[in-house]
Amino acid sequence: MTLKEFFAGLPQAAVAFSGGTDSALVLWAARQYGCQVRAYYVHTVFQPAFELADAKRLAEGLGIPLTIVDKDILTVPEAAANGPRRCYFCKKALFTLLRRQAEADGCSVLLDGTNASDDAGDRPGMQALEELEVRSPLRECGITKKEVRRLSREAGLFTWDKPAYACLATRIPTGTPITQEKLERVERGESALFQLGLTDFRLRLLGEFARLQVPKDQMEQAAALHQEITEALGPNFSGVLLDLEGR
Repeated sequence: MTLKEFFAGLPQAAVAFSGGTDSALVLWAARQYGCQVRAYYVHTVFQPAFELADAKRLAEGLGIPLTIVDKDILTVPEAAANGPRRCYFCKKALFTLLRRQAEADGCSVLLDGTNASDDAGDRPGMQALEELEVRSPLRECGITKKEVRRLSREAGLFTWDKPAYACLATRIPTGTPITQEKLERVERGESALFQLGLTDFRLRLLGEFARLQVPKDQMEQAAALHQEITEALGPNFSGVLLDLEGR
């Protein structure tokens, strides 16, 4: 089944839109193939500011209404506790909220951007999506991440080469309780590293230290910028460790 065929049988839908590559293609395809679509972005402390900015930019460019729903995710005890199934409890809370909002707006079908490359066995959040009957057009159509980028580029979407970006909660070790202060430190640190020209990296908390993971092809760049990185992260961390295994 193609995306065109998928949306041919779906006259109206709501899309959980993160501002990322996958959900951007779902949003574009819905509009392209005649579906009356609305986009919904859940704003939490787990998302950095640039994700919301990208979501607004793309929705505006496509002429699709964007509804921003706020959620204090740290009031979900299982999410804040950061156990091994944090993603399940987080997704369950967020998509329950999204479904409620979409249905209030007259949309009974809720879509997300899960693609065919995503491993259900390694993503507890996908269990929550299944329980809430959220449909995933990319996955149902067998579209992999590589194909998502190709189709997005052909569609002229600026998100086509946007690096994958897991939520800020993934930067905190499993079992370590999540606080807003920790998330803000990570976001400030990653923002500073973006400004130094690094991309597709992860800045993970290690006690009061920052553990920096960069792609192997950026390892030399990171080493050469060691002084700049140390100075940029100094206000928020006691020290910086470069993970030599890379991402």
